[in-house]
Amino acid sequence: MDDGTNPPRPEGRRSEDGSGIATLAPRLRASWQRSRRYGVAPDHVEPVFTGFVDTESLLYDCGREVLQGLRSTLANEPVSMMITGSDGLVLCRLTDDPAVDRALDRVHLAPGFYFAEQNAGTNGLGLALADRAPSLVRADEHYCAELRGFTCAAVPVLDPASGELAGSVNLTTWSDESSALLLALAQAAAGNTSALMLARGSHPGKAVYRAPRGKVFRVQVAGLADRERPEPPLSPGWTRALERARAAMARGEALAVVGEPGAGKTALACRARRAVRPRERLLGATPPNDADIEPWLSLWAPELVKNDTCVVLEATDALPAWAADRLAEVLASARRPVTPGADRPPQPFVVTAERYEAIPAVLRPLVDSVVEVPPLRLRPEDVLPLADLFALRHRGRTVTFTPAAARALCAHAWPENARQLRRVVQEAASRTDTVDIQHLPAEFFTDTARRLSRIEQLERDEIVRSLTEPGTTVAQAAERLGMSRATIYRKIAHYGIQVPGRGSHHARSGRGQAQPSAGRPSACSPVTR
Repeated sequence: MDDGTNPPRPEGRRSEDGSGIATLAPRLRASWQRSRRYGVAPDHVEPVFTGFVDTESLLYDCGREVLQGLRSTLANEPVSMMITGSDGLVLCRLTDDPAVDRALDRVHLAPGFYFAEQNAGTNGLGLALADRAPSLVRADEHYCAELRGFTCAAVPVLDPASGELAGSVNLTTWSDESSALLLALAQAAAGNTSALMLARGSHPGKAVYRAPRGKVFRVQVAGLADRERPEPPLSPGWTRALERARAAMARGEALAVVGEPGAGKTALACRARRAVRPRERLLGATPPNDADIEPWLSLWAPELVKNDTCVVLEATDALPAWAADRLAEVLASARRPVTPGADRPPQPFVVTAERYEAIPAVLRPLVDSVVEVPPLRLRPEDVLPLADLFALRHRGRTVTFTPAAARALCAHAWPENARQLRRVVQEAASRTDTVDIQHLPAEFFTDTARRLSRIEQLERDEIVRSLTEPGTTVAQAAERLGMSRATIYRKIAHYGIQVPGRGSHHARSGRGQAQPSAGRPSACSPVTR
């Protein structure tokens, strides 16, 4: 099997004019296709930056120590060594060659920048993280033209305790240098990093890797991805908010989108913007750590003067007062003038917050219109279309939901809104092509407001897991758990467990298999999906 690590055959190169990918090795070809769907620029690297790099994590400590040891072996060689997080964030870079350092800085392959496929297209570390496999990407195998002066070898680093992806080791050199040993060195460094993490895994207070705050990233780009996976039609509540946002942008007004956390404020802003300017580039910026406001602003503020770019400033209500003052200066200077009688271009920014009153006072005068996104619990008919969409985006193909699972999804209150729905659906779709109730979290089937201890949560989860196994009776669940039937009925009542198809009357009747429960009516009562 071609894993993308062997030297490509001459016919394995893409065409000299750079237009074709059909002759690339399969893994590289798939990565190019994903890069196009992500909307990555093919001619230059667009900086994707966070002001925060976690230097306290176990991955950083162990990886940097391993690379320091390798550094002496590669003294005077034009090789740069890096550790990245699982999301492609470069955590550290060690280089002894000033020319390599300067060249990497020019393409932003430096600590604080993201180099996952979504950010920089096909590259060594991005491919290694995407496929969880050792990867070597040479010269013109890179998707972005600015990276074709390099050859990159990268190997995933797995958390030795959980087996989950922790990050990667990446070695980069000039494209005309010999790369025969590059991948082998990267594999050795990744293995040594994982082994050192295992040895030090009991170190108190050391997380494997903590995701940073304050990243700047591309949100959506209209194009191939939109045509292949169009967003489904949603409820009247969502549609009305979307139309109000679109109309405000078309009038040249600066917009604030407000709503509960996770309700879809950024998604609505981007969809409305695409309706007004289909080919515009959309960037999203989340608040950074307080100490990183200036580099955060300096990264994306220049984008505001470009006619084909809009920046969505998320969670402005989380900004400290002094940072809001600086942001207000930047946005005020970027506002586009409105000429009476002339076409009104939309303003180059959108802000979001939980409530209008929570937007910093200095920013409110810059807002012309406010649109509120209704929470998901007020639009239950959106639950199943969004679940289908999230599963499709996560798996790359259709995932089905059984009627029981669909009823459970529709009946849930979704306190974290669409963000929670996406997380639940992705976790379930990662385990199966047909999502049933046993693939959903245990809290879906409990009705208690009391805060449970860790032991109680474990006990509740095991009871729910047993009861949701297909064809399992209450008596069989009790036997598997080592409980009497009386005890499991008492626990069911104690935790307020209500599994679809098992009405509460089964505890009184004493029968092992419950009769189907009518259940509460739902706005999205499912058919077989």
